[in-house]
Amino acid sequence: MQNVVCVLQISHFATCTQIEGLQNFLQQLHPSHFPQSSFIGEFWETVFNCTLSPQSLSTSVRPCSGFEHLESVQNEFTDVSELRFTYNVYKAVYAVAHALHNLYTFGQSSEIQSEINSNTIPVCLFSAQVLHSLQTVNFTLKTGEKVFFDSNGDSPARYDLINLQNVKGSTLKVKCLSITLANVPKSMCSESCPPGTRKAVQKGKPVCCFDCVPCAEGEISNATDLLDCVKCQSEYWSNEKRDACILKETEFLSYGDLMGLLLALLSLTGACLTMAVVLIFYCYRSTPIVRANNTELSFLLLFSLTLCFLCSLTFIGRPSQWSCMLRHTAFGVTFVLCISCVLGKTIVVLMAFRATLPGSNVMKWFGPPQQRLSVLAFTLIQVLICVLWLTLSPPFPNKNMKYYKDKVILECDVGSAVGFWAVLGYIGLLSLMCFVLAFLARKLPDNFNEAKFITFSMLIFCAVWITFIPAYVSSPGKFTVAVEIFAILASSFGLLFCIFVPKCYTILLKPEKNTKKILMGKTTN
Repeated sequence: MQNVVCVLQISHFATCTQIEGLQNFLQQLHPSHFPQSSFIGEFWETVFNCTLSPQSLSTSVRPCSGFEHLESVQNEFTDVSELRFTYNVYKAVYAVAHALHNLYTFGQSSEIQSEINSNTIPVCLFSAQVLHSLQTVNFTLKTGEKVFFDSNGDSPARYDLINLQNVKGSTLKVKCLSITLANVPKSMCSESCPPGTRKAVQKGKPVCCFDCVPCAEGEISNATDLLDCVKCQSEYWSNEKRDACILKETEFLSYGDLMGLLLALLSLTGACLTMAVVLIFYCYRSTPIVRANNTELSFLLLFSLTLCFLCSLTFIGRPSQWSCMLRHTAFGVTFVLCISCVLGKTIVVLMAFRATLPGSNVMKWFGPPQQRLSVLAFTLIQVLICVLWLTLSPPFPNKNMKYYKDKVILECDVGSAVGFWAVLGYIGLLSLMCFVLAFLARKLPDNFNEAKFITFSMLIFCAVWITFIPAYVSSPGKFTVAVEIFAILASSFGLLFCIFVPKCYTILLKPEKNTKKILMGKTTN
């Protein structure tokens, strides 16, 4: 009983189809048909162990009789059952022949046709036309097989079902079926995993059975049937389809942002209101209410408040090396200048009351020169802190990629945390001193006593900056900068409204109270 085995033999261009007439041609082959072919002569002498050269000096080899034939010979040369490579050549020759025929028949240039007829066309000039024509051939061989090429220049896949038969100790191959597919066959278990996913083999099932698992955030796969996803670089993130890495979105407080625009408008509004107060005070500089509250310190305080409003603009926009250094140092110095002026005005109120006591000459120790010197000294200390900060470890622009996975926060790193908190701490120390002195002087008898207004303004100032610290630490991204700007604007508006708005109200709307007698408390209702 024969052992029968069926196998599936896969090929693309090579098959084991027999070439019609080839076996008869080989069996009828004889050296006399091709006397100039040395290959056929050598082959003939090898197969029949004879010589075709009568002049041969060898006496051990007999001369060929001329009656030898290949019909009774069984060897690899006469076996045409496994001509896979030969069949390739057979189809290739026909494909080129059809390409040349099409080029000759449908050629666009009469010069090419004439050169083809005269056999003078250069190969290097003609190869491109032949290649293009070869890609468009579509013909059927005598065996029934169709020969054509797809857009990639590939031939369709061909599947041969071969029956292996064991006959008398030898294996005989019998082709049962031949199938040609123009499309790539699909898996019978799972479809291919598209880009953006990876293959996960199902446990206990064949390798063709798998699940397509989407890539995780920050990972991509840009080809089908990948086993692993690739992680994007630090400044890149995966798109929604997880098949490409794109640059992360950058976040910073900009003028194009609604929040940044509103804060910038508030800053400019505060600066304009401060300049309006400066104009009012300048126009009424000779009136008692302006002269009684230390005119020089008042104008210096208004100047520093204007700088405080404008320095908040340096916090808006893309951080750079210069903007990071400027925003913190400008904020620190201008606020110390502002608080120094308020502190000087508070001390003036206290010293003015003590000067009214009998035998007191304290005002000679705190006149205008001493006031200027104190403001300058307090401000220079802050300038020294800022210079040390910028020299040792200055602020610098930084890309924060830790808070958000898909965003890059552009921020100003403070560089030295000690320098940053030293600047804020010094401002807080002066504010606390000013608050305590103003609180002590709030009930001193005098109508021009502004200690009450300074106390209230310092109370607002300290409350704003105390709540600023936890909000600054916990706010993410651009909101950190927004919280700092809001603290600057809120404290600046508090000083402006509490100290100067009541005076402007009296100057503009209650001019009858802007007299020396009323301010000195020498009139009665």
